[in-house]
Amino acid sequence: MAEKPQKTLARLPRGFVDRSAEDIRAADRMMATIREVYELYGFEPVEQPLIEFTDALGKFLPDQDRPNEGVFSFQDDDEQWLSLRYDLTAPTARYVAENFERLPKPFRSYRSGWVFRNEKPGPGRFRQFMQFDADTIGAPGVGADAEMAMMMADVMEALGIARGDYLIRVNNRKVLDGVLEAIGLGGDENAGRRLTVLRAIDKLDKFGPDGVRLLLGAGRWDGGKEGEGDFTKGAGLSDAAIATVLGYIDSTAGEIASEKFHEGMGELRDIEALCRAAQYGPERIKIDPSVVRGLEYYTGPVLEAELLAEIPNEDGQVVRFGSVGGGGRYDGLVSRFRGEPVPATGFSIGVSRLMTALKNLGKLDTTDVIAPVVVLVMDRDVESLGRYQRMVAQLRQDGIRAELYLGGAGMKAQMKYADRRGAPCVVIQGGDERAAGTVQIKDLVVGAQLAQNIADHDAYKEARPGQITVPESELVETVRRILDAQAEERVRG
Repeated sequence: MAEKPQKTLARLPRGFVDRSAEDIRAADRMMATIREVYELYGFEPVEQPLIEFTDALGKFLPDQDRPNEGVFSFQDDDEQWLSLRYDLTAPTARYVAENFERLPKPFRSYRSGWVFRNEKPGPGRFRQFMQFDADTIGAPGVGADAEMAMMMADVMEALGIARGDYLIRVNNRKVLDGVLEAIGLGGDENAGRRLTVLRAIDKLDKFGPDGVRLLLGAGRWDGGKEGEGDFTKGAGLSDAAIATVLGYIDSTAGEIASEKFHEGMGELRDIEALCRAAQYGPERIKIDPSVVRGLEYYTGPVLEAELLAEIPNEDGQVVRFGSVGGGGRYDGLVSRFRGEPVPATGFSIGVSRLMTALKNLGKLDTTDVIAPVVVLVMDRDVESLGRYQRMVAQLRQDGIRAELYLGGAGMKAQMKYADRRGAPCVVIQGGDERAAGTVQIKDLVVGAQLAQNIADHDAYKEARPGQITVPESELVETVRRILDAQAEERVRG
């Protein structure tokens, strides 16, 4: 007896998600709003591929001692290392450097797309996610950074997020680097420890001051006690150094003896003045010393868009949602290719995260997308199929979403299919209707409502709730009238 062929197991890799029609439409609607704001500020669309040479992306992710650490990488037939992009900023820097002479400077552009992280997935942590970025390259002053903050505030409000429910927080990596210099972590030899300290500060919202203190010191156990959960090694700072760092965050530190610190503080004062002059008050844009941003390539002002509203999470718990995007100045990225200083600043919105927040806030509604009208197939000869196709074409020509049932099932299964599709109505023409030159149109919404009051099956069949017969010439007009009535009912309901 021959063995049955083994089936391939249908499974999704960890850290990736499938997207439904509702998810795609919600993201498209949200990004259309963001795009309008970006365009209003004079930014132009541009797009780079998902794959870049690995050396063009640079070593800005943690633990990237090998080409495939932190990013998904492979070799082509020329044995060149290629990688899926881990953000949209590094490819943008490569694009500008490669086309530097022909692009206007400053170069103002925006782009959206998928990015990939070869990291351990977890709750809310994915290996593939979408970002929507805007960048200004070639503007040396902090006016470009201030504009980014103002544009992000406008994006939040364009999406329906009220003032008081969001905040654009601004800090400066020069200030943070100055603090680290003051505690003896200056120089290239301390780059790794500096990054560890910055990532510890970045966990302030998640772990609080006590958790950050542990991460700045010996390390932290996830369970709160030694031996409980995973252990994260700390930066190994002394108690005095930890006190200086935490004192800076809560604005209780004394004088920081660092030229870089004072330069950064001056830039923050300028950004604040520019935002206030444009009437963006502290309830919208605020200087905040706890903002870090985790990537190493930031060289100046850093920004973060935070939602302050309490929103139910995936488990139904009401929580403060937190960051939905961030960015900052990265003056060294384009310079890697050019060998000359090229200032740049940008902002990146986490599309999936922001979309989740908007849906939970009730700010992203996709219910006005009408499912297609389904034309049922009673007869399957070529002549009959041609008539059904003509009906579908007439509906589409009037701008009505419509489809012909292309399966092989009978009437009952076709009606079940239409219900599953959420069809507003179905069109039926059997032999009797064809001979009379008519069609039956069944309003599935009204029919479902009327059917609730008809308990007996035979009475239901006799009543045929929500079903009308009209001349075939009135098909489009009748379907349009049914759809309009359903739309009015949704508005009232």
